[in-house]
Formats: sequence, structure tokens, C-alpha cells
Amino acid sequence: MKYVIIGGSAAGVTAAETLRKYDKKAEITMVSDETFALYSRCLLTYLISGAIDEEGLCFKNKDFYKANNIKTYLGKKAVAIDAKNKTLTLEDKTAIKYDKLLIATGASPKKLSAPGIDKKGVLTVRRIDDAREIISMMDKVKQIAVLGGGLIGLRDAYALRKRDKEVTVIVKSPQVLSQMVDKEAADIIQAVLEKNGIKVKTGVAAKEILGADSVSGILLDNGEKLQCQMVIIGKGVNPNSEIASACGLKVEDAIVVDEFLRTSDENIFAAGDVAQTHDIARQVKRVNALWPCAVEQGEAAALNMSGKSKAYDGSLSMNSVDFFGLGCISMGITKPKEAGYEIISKVNPGVYYKKLVLKGNMVTGMVFLGDIKAAGIISILIKSRIDISSIKHLLLEDNFDYAKVMPLVADNQEKFSAEEYKDLMISF
Repeated sequence: MKYVIIGGSAAGVTAAETLRKYDKKAEITMVSDETFALYSRCLLTYLISGAIDEEGLCFKNKDFYKANNIKTYLGKKAVAIDAKNKTLTLEDKTAIKYDKLLIATGASPKKLSAPGIDKKGVLTVRRIDDAREIISMMDKVKQIAVLGGGLIGLRDAYALRKRDKEVTVIVKSPQVLSQMVDKEAADIIQAVLEKNGIKVKTGVAAKEILGADSVSGILLDNGEKLQCQMVIIGKGVNPNSEIASACGLKVEDAIVVDEFLRTSDENIFAAGDVAQTHDIARQVKRVNALWPCAVEQGEAAALNMSGKSKAYDGSLSMNSVDFFGLGCISMGITKPKEAGYEIISKVNPGVYYKKLVLKGNMVTGMVFLGDIKAAGIISILIKSRIDISSIKHLLLEDNFDYAKVMPLVADNQEKFSAEEYKDLMISF
């Protein structure tokens, strides 16, 4: 068999490793448009903050490809798929034949449309080269504006504040983390950020990036001008699905796949940030651009590429972050817009905030701030879609633990695989 993988991050590398595990003789080829291989994008802000060095980014040994007999085309972009003739073409005209192809091309930062966006000092944080450029400018930069108050923007701001820079976060929404938490939790998070020196301006957007060749400031749409020498765009990502669209695969928000991670072409699979998969909480297909989801999907795709027929149960939107000692975890549906949902919450001012979203006596989402120790148990309830009516009154208790939910899990053993159930019992 000839397996070809486009994309050398979480999904692609996991797929390559899984394919080699089950097929020692197959030809496995990895194509990546980056030369620095086997690093975690999730850790780039840790690199920027100075918490780790480049060696600390790596999630596999440097000899991974050689040790697993995987042929690589690094620093080369895949530009076209000929699905009829099962051929992948690279930018240098190299043609690679495949029997099964995996598209794991990830995503790219959302762009900002504003005058001056092409000036030196306007950057994103997605690749190692982005982080290197930011770090190289640290001695010349005192004030930095971060555009975007979502998780990406706030992580960027946090890392730069750790470098002792004057950081201002510009948020178009009325609150930070508008896609992740409600206003009450957002206000707590914003207060912690501001207490630790990160300025936050909500309800405004960048109108123009000021300066000659390099950034000198930013003009907001309310007329205010801010002085800065760097602008970081942290407004989320868009799936890199262009190559899939061009060869005729079904693409909506991202590449549409079935429960086996197969695209509309039976010989082409997709996984990671570029794949539109089943969302467990919402019960629809959507993109959950998260490292753990990409790993799971890469493994499942590889198993199916090799003929193992492994259904992928789906993913959950989930985020975990810590800002200056304030831990926050969100998962599933946190801000329902449709009718039929019930929200229960508990607040201990200055200590914690807990919110659960329920539908039909099932937990579909959560936001835990401050006290996050029960988040793992709640995640089990969300993923298993168990009726929690018998323990609903216990869910937000300060001492809610595995013992409270163990009888319920035992009564719903059929909801879990044998391996999952065994792991749960060990936890209990």
C-alpha cells in the first residue's frame, strides 16, 4: 500500500505512526510545507513567553520519521490532487502516487481587513516562524496591541505580558471569550487580566494600523489612537481546505467526512482542524479545532485507511486555560441560542463560577472557573449522553466527585466501550 499524508502536525503525525504500527511494509509518505518538524503549535505561546525553548516544542523524537521508515517532503507545499489518477502534486511539480490519501492540512489564522495590515510588526501566532519573528523583535518593542479577545488572542496577550510588555487587547465583542463563556465569567477573567497588567478594550475594533513601513500605533473605530510597535492578530482560524475543494471533494465549513473520516472520495480521508466531524454535544457536523481531537481523528483515519473499520464517535469543543493562576475549562455547548436548554449555575464570588447547560436531562456543556476539579467527571457525562436526572441536584456541589456518579455510570455500562468502562472503574 502507498499511503500519503498532507500535513505534519497532530493529525498527520498520529496517522503516520498508526499506519506504521499496523502495516510494517507499506510506503508512507509525509508532505509538509514546514521544515521544522514534529512540534506542537499549542506550545508556541509558551515559547514566546520564555517558559520553554524550541526543543520543548517537540512532541516526537527528532528521528521519528527515520525510525518509522516514513519518506518526507518537508518545506514543500501540496498544490493539487488528481483523485481520478490518485496523484498528489507538489509546488515543485513532484508527483506522488497514492492508494490512500489523508488531508491533515490544518488551519490558518483569520485575516484582518484594515489599512496598514501589511506593515512590519503585524503578526499572527500559528507557526514556528511566527514565534521566532516575534521573539526577534522583543528588544525593540515596548507596547503591543492584540486584536481578538478569544482564546487565541488572550493566550498571545498572556505570553507577551510574561515578557513584561505593555499589552492591550482589542475586543470587538462586548466581552472577552465571547464564544466560550458568558458575561459573568468573562468579567471575572477580564478583571484578573487587568489586575496583572493587561489592558482590555471591549466593543471596539481596529480601523487602521498606523506607521510608515513599521507599526507605530493603531487607530480604533471609536477614534481612539493607541501607541504600539507590534500588532498581533488573534482572531481564530480558517480550515485549509482549498486543495480539497479544487479536486471536487465535498466542503462546507471544512472538509465533510463520514464516521470513518472518509471524504466524498472513498480513497481520501481528512482529519484535524480541516475536517468537519460529528460534534457529540450539538449532534451536528462541525469543526472542533483542538489538538486532542486532531490526535484522535488522525488515529481513527489511519485505522480506516488500513482497512480496520473504526468508527469515530465524534469530538467536543473544549478549552482549558490558566491566566495568572485562574483556571478555566469550558466544554460543549456553553451559550445555547435555541430553546429547550436549561442552565444551572453556582457562584462563590472571588472563589469560583460553575455553569452547566442541560437538555433533555443530559449535560451538553459546562463552564468551570476557579474550581475546576470536577470538570473531568462532567466531561464523561457530556460525552456519554447519560440521563443525569437522578444526580442533577448534586452536580454543582463543592464535593461532587467520582463516587457520586459511579452508580449512574454502572447503570449505563452499554454507553462505553469495554476499555473506556475499565478505565472509568479504575478512576472510581
